[in-house]
Amino acid sequence: MPTRRLYHDDSYLRRFEADVVAHANVKNQPAIVLDQTAFYPEAGGQLGDRGTLGDIAVVDTQELDDGTIAHIVTGELPAIGTRVSGELDWARRRQHMAQHTAQHLLSGTLLDRAQAPTASARLGESALTIDAARDRIPEAELAAAEELANDLIDDDLAIRAWFPSADELTSMKLRRDPKVTSDIRVVAIGDFDYSPCGGTHCARTSQLGAVRIINAERYKGMTRVTFTAARRARSELFTRDQVLRGLATQFSCGPAEVPLAIDKLRRDVDASSQTITELRSKLATIVVQSLPGTGAAVAAIPGDAELMRSVAGKLVASGRDAILSVAEESGTHVVLMRAQGSTLDCGALWKQLAARVGGRGGGRADRAEGKLATRVDDWPALVGELLG
Repeated sequence: MPTRRLYHDDSYLRRFEADVVAHANVKNQPAIVLDQTAFYPEAGGQLGDRGTLGDIAVVDTQELDDGTIAHIVTGELPAIGTRVSGELDWARRRQHMAQHTAQHLLSGTLLDRAQAPTASARLGESALTIDAARDRIPEAELAAAEELANDLIDDDLAIRAWFPSADELTSMKLRRDPKVTSDIRVVAIGDFDYSPCGGTHCARTSQLGAVRIINAERYKGMTRVTFTAARRARSELFTRDQVLRGLATQFSCGPAEVPLAIDKLRRDVDASSQTITELRSKLATIVVQSLPGTGAAVAAIPGDAELMRSVAGKLVASGRDAILSVAEESGTHVVLMRAQGSTLDCGALWKQLAARVGGRGGGRADRAEGKLATRVDDWPALVGELLG
């Protein structure tokens, strides 16, 4: 016989007594089947409940093909016929109820304000999503759907879940078609939304606290709406508020002024970067002028890799090969560049350097770059030895 689902009668039932009627193996894990349960099995986008059966931990709840509910457990299985006391992980279930109710509510408001029917929903551990069957929902319509959802939360609407008669069901305007043909359970949010659903839900909309859309993106020709609600929303929004206040303290401004402070900082950084680029170019010119001769320039450059690249570029522009290095704490950075008309094979020279000293990098005949594994104290001597 299918397991009696006590949560259909009372979603707020936390503790119950039941008899063990069978053992099972689900997902290669031991499981217990009871004659009745308040544990909700994963379905309709809602995750399975957790909790305890006596001293045994229930780590997941799944529905089997024959309609029975399997409680996946850790520990020794009680004998068939044993009477056990079940208790839900209530904080987890309470959040799942709120998430599921919030999904119904938001699905209804997305249909009402954005003409975006729900194709599917997933109420996961890390994200709550609705896939709405409309491409590119405008921000204004998403905002309108969110506002209506929160207005209905403030209205403290009663939520009812029951198995209506056939005549009653015919008279209802369901938001979506039922997935079953018999024993159809309906969840009604006031007079706003009627949906067939076997899940657990809150008793009133005010228990959701708030619903917040936190992202919307295109997904397989639809729009995937990510949202949060209830305790989860409070936790996420409080965390973001804490981060925002921390930034405000660092910028010596109010939380609302942080975007302006960041924009100013970005402009300052862009201006500083431009100044640094100009100064590096001037310094590179001075370095090039200090390198004697007209042939290939073999030199260890004081500074950093960016200055070395700038020097190499100016050398090549003046018709000279650049065979340059810069010493770093963990090795030697190398840049090799060939001037027009030169026969220097930069890629081959890099391979010789890496074979001699060790390192990672590479390139082509006209340019190569990499980092040698150790510091090279006499760069011109090493290059001269390799080039003959």
